[in-house]
Amino acid sequence: MSSENTARAFWIDAPGQGSIRTQPLAPPGPEEVQVRTCYSAISRGTETLIFHGRVPESEYARMRAPFQQGDFPAPVKYGYSSVGMVEKGPEALVGRYVFCLHPHQDRYVVPTSMAMPLPETLPPERAVLAANMETALNGLWDAAPRIGDRIAIIGAGVVGTLMAWLCRHIPGTRVELIDVDTSREALARALDIDFSTPDTARGECDLVIHASGSPTGLQKALSLAGQEASIIEMSWFGAQAVSLPLGEAFHSRRLTLRASQVGTVSPARSARRTHSERMMQALSLLEDDRLDALIDAESAFEDLPDTMARITTQTGALCHRIRYRF
Repeated sequence: MSSENTARAFWIDAPGQGSIRTQPLAPPGPEEVQVRTCYSAISRGTETLIFHGRVPESEYARMRAPFQQGDFPAPVKYGYSSVGMVEKGPEALVGRYVFCLHPHQDRYVVPTSMAMPLPETLPPERAVLAANMETALNGLWDAAPRIGDRIAIIGAGVVGTLMAWLCRHIPGTRVELIDVDTSREALARALDIDFSTPDTARGECDLVIHASGSPTGLQKALSLAGQEASIIEMSWFGAQAVSLPLGEAFHSRRLTLRASQVGTVSPARSARRTHSERMMQALSLLEDDRLDALIDAESAFEDLPDTMARITTQTGALCHRIRYRF
C-alpha cells in the first residue's frame, strides 16, 4: 500500500512488459478529490493492443486516455476503468464510491468533475463495467435500433454482450448474439439473449453490430445484413489491416458500414448530452445483478504485471477485475 504522499501505479515499460512504480501524490486542491482505488478492470481489446505496442503512430494522440502519463508505445501508464472511495474532497463526496476514467493506480487525485458518484444500488465491484457500458451505449446511439428490428451482434465479449443486452429490451426485436466460442452460450442464456454460432446465425438483418475484433467477424457481418441495412463497427484493429469482400453483395444491397468510437459522444446525442451525462447514464444501466456474469476473474493489483501479460495473450476472457488492498 502506498503512503500518504505516494501512489503505486501500473506502467507498461516496453511492449509486453509492465511493472508497478511508486510516484509522488500531491494533495488535492479546492476543485479536486483524492480517491483510494478499490477495483479497476482490464479493457481486453484496447489494453491488449497497447500493452503489446500495436497502436499505429498516426493514432498516438487520439488514443491518449484521461490521466495517461508517458507516451506510446512505452513507457506509458494507461487504463480507464477505476472504482474507488473518495478520501479527501468536498464533504458531500467523502466516503462515496466513484467511477473514474483513470489508469491502474492505488490512489490518485483528479478534478471533482471526473469522479462520478455511483448510484446507491450499484455495487462497486460491478461498476468496473462502466467504461464498457458507456461504449455500448454510445454505439447504440450510433446504431439507432428500432422497434421490431432483426439485430445481430457478432462477438460475445463484454461490449458485444452489453449491446445485445440493451437491444433485447426493445419491444419486438429479434436479437442474436453470435460467437465462434460455443461456451459463450451459457453467458447469453444467463442474460436471456439468443445465441448462435456464425454457421447458424440468421440473415436478412436490419442492423448488424460487429464487436468481435476479428476480420472474419466483420466479413460475416456483411453477409448477415439485409437490403439497405447498416453495419456498425465497434472493434478497433490497431495496426492490423482488414480485407473485406466489397465486390460481392455490398453494393447491390446498398449496405452502410459505419464506425462507432466512444471518444466522441455520438452525433445523434452530442447536441444534448455531455460526456459526464453519458457516463452517468451508463452507470445507471448497470444496476442489474445478472450483469455480474460479465466479470469472470479477479486478481490482486500487486500481480498486475504478470496478469496483464497473461490476459492479453489469452482468448475467451471477459472482464478481468483488479482488486486493491483497502
